[in-house]
Amino acid sequence: MIGTDAAPAVLALAAHPDDIEFMMAGTLFLLKEAGWNVHYMNIANGKCGSATEDSETVIARRRDEAVEACEILGAHFHESQCDDLEVFYNSELIGKVTSVVRRVQPRIVLLQSPSDYMEDHMISARIGVTAVFARGMRNYPGIPPSPPIGGDVVIYHALPYGLRTPLRRVIRPGLYVDIASVLEKKRAMLAAHRSQREWLDVSQGQDSYLHTMELFARQVGHMSGVFEYAEGWRRRLHLGFSERHDDDPLRDVLAAACRIDEAYEEDLGELAE
Repeated sequence: MIGTDAAPAVLALAAHPDDIEFMMAGTLFLLKEAGWNVHYMNIANGKCGSATEDSETVIARRRDEAVEACEILGAHFHESQCDDLEVFYNSELIGKVTSVVRRVQPRIVLLQSPSDYMEDHMISARIGVTAVFARGMRNYPGIPPSPPIGGDVVIYHALPYGLRTPLRRVIRPGLYVDIASVLEKKRAMLAAHRSQREWLDVSQGQDSYLHTMELFARQVGHMSGVFEYAEGWRRRLHLGFSERHDDDPLRDVLAAACRIDEAYEEDLGELAE
């Protein structure tokens, strides 16, 4: 079993090759430095990420780029399961991701925002949530069949690409992670996706690909009020995943590199005892 190592595991699950790099990679590098086992999975294979190449060429190229990026991070690579724009909330994809979750046995799962500009992103997040929820269900076999697992898992949702909802509202995170110390590593990991950099640099301007990632990190850092470059996270409700409502391993592990937004926490509201 992958998750039987002494070190705890984190699973980053996103829709397409380069999604993890844009919004999650800095946090993953910090967890790797803290001794965690890091796992990397894109649900879709990047098939639609070219205006000039045929499907087979694009899929193979983008897989190679994702593997290279994964090696820069020092993470375990998990294969994609479907084509772009075929990320549907269905039993097949839920079953396949559930079996990955059971093999990895993660303590932390990083997912995309539940509200994002692209349906593939949002549905990937939904699939990830259900797969983690189903991890301990004896009568849900997974694909391929895999034994259920126990243990607490905490899900964190990344900020959406563009830092806004599809209806243009800015999303503020509840937890900020200072990624200044690993920004160059994050940049190198994203730069491994050369096909996307070439495509976007031609269509949007020289170096727009890497510049956009750094712009997002700088904007999130500004939101934090303390960090120059940051990634932002929203912690999912613990019900179905952890016994404790205050279970927050990112905060506990990364400590000084984290800032909790107290105003965000207060705005969540309280219930009477």
